[in-house]
Amino acid sequence: MTGRVTVVGLGPGPDDWRTPAVTALLEAATDLVGYGPYLDRVAPAAPGRRHRSGNRVEANRAELALDLGAAGGHVVVVSSGDPGVFAMASAVLEQLELHPGRWRDVAVDVQPGITAALAAASRVGAPLGHDFCVISLSDVRKPWSIIERRLAAAAAADFVIALYNTRSGHRPDQLATALAVVAQHRQPATPVVIARRVGAPDETVDVVTLRTVDTGAVDMSTVVLVGSSQTRVLDRPLGASVYTPRTYEEPAAPD
Repeated sequence: MTGRVTVVGLGPGPDDWRTPAVTALLEAATDLVGYGPYLDRVAPAAPGRRHRSGNRVEANRAELALDLGAAGGHVVVVSSGDPGVFAMASAVLEQLELHPGRWRDVAVDVQPGITAALAAASRVGAPLGHDFCVISLSDVRKPWSIIERRLAAAAAADFVIALYNTRSGHRPDQLATALAVVAQHRQPATPVVIARRVGAPDETVDVVTLRTVDTGAVDMSTVVLVGSSQTRVLDRPLGASVYTPRTYEEPAAPD
């Protein structure tokens, strides 16, 4: 029997941010595989069997999905945001590499979603209007020393930096450490966007500066966007607008 595994992104917020292609796949799937809270975002009317799992068992989840596909299922693996950004697409492909030939007859594809940095940026304007990078602060799968080196390199190169997995109960101090690394290459007045639960009813989005970030108000549902030397804030009557111009000027050295 031949089956299919499709890894999808639900986006970061409401259903109408989800692509029609993903919605159609969810409605047609024989099996839905994912982290429990993400599966809860799929409408109850979707008929597929639901296979819930915890947050740190990506490899087991991917293996289950591929086995269900090998049994002839049309399986949808659910991720939040975009499935290729710190999510399940790489976990599924890694299992294919680790077990060559085991799922040879299972078709695997990926459907995109809106990743959290893009949703957060849209709320304030266009802070990602020029070159930017995305860095996860989680050291579960890579050493903190690697994260610090990447932060320093990205800050020195003057990228706008989107920070994911920003602060948890197990890692309460790493965001402050990360921002201190960036501050070695940025002015204290650099704009910073603190976007929590974008698209949810309790969404909050604040524009602050690198000097005034309150790291204690940040949690794992928060994306932090740190501007480059070129990022600007417009003081408009209808609210602040943050953007990074597409024309780049040589930055001044930090104080």
